[in-house]
Amino acid sequence: MTQPLDRASVLTTFDVTDADLELVREAGTHLLPQVEGFVHDWYAWLRGHEEFETFFGDADELIAHVQRHQVRHWSTFLSGVVDDAYLAARRHVGAVHGRIDLPNVIYLSGMFMSDRLLQERLAAVRPRPDRLDAMAAAIEKLIFLDTHLVLEQIHATQKRSAEDAAEDNARLEARSEALLEQATPVTPIWEGILLLPLIGVLDSSRTQEIMTKTLSMISETRTKVFMLDISGVRTVDTAVANQLVKITQATRLMGCEAIVSGISPEIAFTMVELGVGIGQIRTTATLRDAFEIALTLVGDAERLGARGAAAAAR
Repeated sequence: MTQPLDRASVLTTFDVTDADLELVREAGTHLLPQVEGFVHDWYAWLRGHEEFETFFGDADELIAHVQRHQVRHWSTFLSGVVDDAYLAARRHVGAVHGRIDLPNVIYLSGMFMSDRLLQERLAAVRPRPDRLDAMAAAIEKLIFLDTHLVLEQIHATQKRSAEDAAEDNARLEARSEALLEQATPVTPIWEGILLLPLIGVLDSSRTQEIMTKTLSMISETRTKVFMLDISGVRTVDTAVANQLVKITQATRLMGCEAIVSGISPEIAFTMVELGVGIGQIRTTATLRDAFEIALTLVGDAERLGARGAAAAAR
């Protein structure tokens, strides 16, 4: 991020010289007694704009607090002292405006009106000061400098806020991916058999994750049968149904038989109505039926039956 200009650089950029600051101080001898009236006129102008209601509403105490800050600022402004404390104060104002998302056009129009009101009061001074035009020009220079400091900080604050929001989104996305990973537990339940029970809502991103993770597990474990249980899925649309078909086709290409279990009457009816072609996919109504088929496919049905008989004998 670009570093803000220091005092010397800021003054040079806006061609504010010691002579200009002396002229501002001279103008201050005429305008300092009028600062409260000037701020009052400025807020009278602001009340005529809808932005006033947006940022202040009926908060009289807040308005009075902000007006006191305005009186202090313009008193400092007319003292003609631009030091590090002055720069820090203006950047603080910019940071506050950046955090409340004050549009730049509102701040610019406000500073334009400040310049106009100060110039009008200076022009009304009687008797007319000898260096009136020079004082007006010096005030205008310092207002440009002041405006730059605040807008620069507004931009920096909003940029940091955007970067923070991007980081938050990245963290949320990473967390969502972790939850998705946990919600897609492809689990070996028998030698040569993988099970993936699905719960909740299926969408395109989740079915793509299922495809990727399933094929990876099949490759790693040399699985012969993949059981996809959708008994916990509430609804299936055309895109998701077609994606499920593609998953089973992809597993077959890897030499693994796929069985889709837990197809409810509602989902079966929906898939028929949608015209989804299930081709040669094995389907069962229950997970138990799918497991029995899987055991037969891997040649372990008899071994499971023997274990069941032994358990019953005990």
